[in-house]
Amino acid sequence: MATMQLPDSFLWGGATSDFQCEGGFGEGGRGLLTRDFETDGSVDTPRQLTLKMADGSRGSVNSSFFLCQPIPEGAEPCIYDDQYYPSHQGVDFYHHWKEDIALMAEMGFGVYRFSITWSRIFPTGDEETPNEEGVQFYVDVVDELLAHGIQPLITICHDELPAHLAKTYGGWESRHVIDCYLKLCRVLFERIGTKCKYWLTFNEINAIAGYIATGSRKTDEQTHYQCIHHMFVASALAVKMGHEMMPGSMFGTMYASSEIYPATCKPEDQLRRMQCRHETQLFSDVMAMGYYPYYAQDIFRRKGVKLVMEPDDEEILMEGQLDYVTFSYYRSAVVDAESPLLRMGGKPENPYLKITPWGWQIDPIGLRYVMNEIYDRYRKPIFIVENGLGAIDEMLPGGTVDDTYRIEYLTEHLREMAKAICIDGVECLGYTMWGCFDLVSLSTGEMKKRYGFVYVDMDDKGNGTLKRSKKKSFDWFKRVCETNGTNLWDGVDIDEVIAGA
Repeated sequence: MATMQLPDSFLWGGATSDFQCEGGFGEGGRGLLTRDFETDGSVDTPRQLTLKMADGSRGSVNSSFFLCQPIPEGAEPCIYDDQYYPSHQGVDFYHHWKEDIALMAEMGFGVYRFSITWSRIFPTGDEETPNEEGVQFYVDVVDELLAHGIQPLITICHDELPAHLAKTYGGWESRHVIDCYLKLCRVLFERIGTKCKYWLTFNEINAIAGYIATGSRKTDEQTHYQCIHHMFVASALAVKMGHEMMPGSMFGTMYASSEIYPATCKPEDQLRRMQCRHETQLFSDVMAMGYYPYYAQDIFRRKGVKLVMEPDDEEILMEGQLDYVTFSYYRSAVVDAESPLLRMGGKPENPYLKITPWGWQIDPIGLRYVMNEIYDRYRKPIFIVENGLGAIDEMLPGGTVDDTYRIEYLTEHLREMAKAICIDGVECLGYTMWGCFDLVSLSTGEMKKRYGFVYVDMDDKGNGTLKRSKKKSFDWFKRVCETNGTNLWDGVDIDEVIAGA
C-alpha cells in the first residue's frame, strides 16, 4: 500500500528571531543593536533608520530590504522618544519565555528555532568577557526547551550586530568583526554547545543589506559583497570551531529561497531566470561547497566588484563547509528579460497564483520545487526553517481566532513538502513554521501582519496586554505534530496522489 509517512526522526516546530519577539531593551546588560534604530512601517510606508544629522537636525533613511539607503556623512543613528521602535519590546519573549515554551510543548514541538541577541552577550561586541546575565538567559531558555523535550535550533546572528561594531569598524567591512563573531560563538559553544545539535551561523545571508544587517553605512555593491565575504569566512571558521568543540553538531546557514519562474518560454526570459537564481545560489554554493562558483566572475563583473581576500581565505572556506542547508520559503516570483537582477526575484505577477494582502504570491508547489533544487545541488540534508502566512487575524468574542485560511495555506505547503520527501526522495530534517506565536513583521515592522498559532494582544504601536491566546490553527498543528503529518492526508486517496505526482 502506498504511504506518505514522514521519517520518525522528522522535527516539527516553530521559528522566531530575537529582534522581532524578544524585547528586553536595556535589561540584563543588553547593549544597543543596529536594529534598535529602526522604526515601524506598513505595506505602504517603508521602515526608517532614524538619524541625528551632522548639523544636529533630525533625519532618517529607508531601511527596508532593497530600499535601504546609505547613511549620510556625519550622521549618526539616533533613538527619539516620540518614535516607536519595535525591537525594543518585540512581543516581550524576554519576560514570557516560560509561558511561550509551555505553549510550544502543548502543541508537541520537537524543535524551536530562535536567535541570539549578540549585544545581550557582548554589549558592544568588543568586550573580552561576556555579560553573564545575558548568557544565563539563553542557558535558561535552552534548559526549559529541553525539559519539555524540544530541541533548540540556534541562529547565531540574525540580520543585526552590536551598534558599537557598526559605528567603530563599519561592521562587516572590517575583519575585526570576524574575531568578535567568533568570540560570541565560542561562548555559546562552551555554555550551551553540549545541549544543542543544530546551529545556523547566519540568517538569510543572501537577502541582507545596509547598516542594520551588515553594519556598513554604505550600500554600494563593492562594500556589500566585501561584507558578505567576511561573513563567509566567519561562518566557515565558526563551523570548524563548532565541530572541534561539539562533536556531532550540525551547522547550516539560512537562505531566502523564493522560487523564480521565467515569464514565458522565450529564451531571454529563461536566461534572466538563471541569472536571478545565481544571485541566491552564489551564497549557498560558497558556504555548502567551500568555494566561489565559476559564475561568480560574471556577477562581480556586472556589479563592478573586486573582492579583497586574505591568502588563507580559500582554504578556510573549504574547511568550513555547511553540514546541512536551510531556507525560508513564503512565495514565488516571475522574471522576464527586462527584470532587474534582485537577490529575491523580480516583478511581474504570476496570473496562476493567489496573492496575500501584502502582495506575496502563494505557491505551494514551488516549495516542492525548491526542496528538490537545493537537495539535488548539494546532496546534503535540508531543513525548512521558515514558512508561513502573514495575515490580518481578528480576535473573536470567544477569545480565539478563526484562521482557517492559515490552516489551508499550511496544509497545501506541507503536502508538497511531504511529496518532496516521500515521493522525490529529498532528505529533509524538519520544518519550523515562521512566527509560531505572533511577532513583529520584519518587512513592515507592524503587528497587523500576523503569522502565529498563538495570538499576542499587541497593536502596531506596541500597545496591549501581551496576553497569549490560542488560534484555531493551534489545535490543528498540535494534531500535525501528534500524527507526524499523516492527518494532512485525511480524506485523501494517497494512491491517487502518488500516481499523479
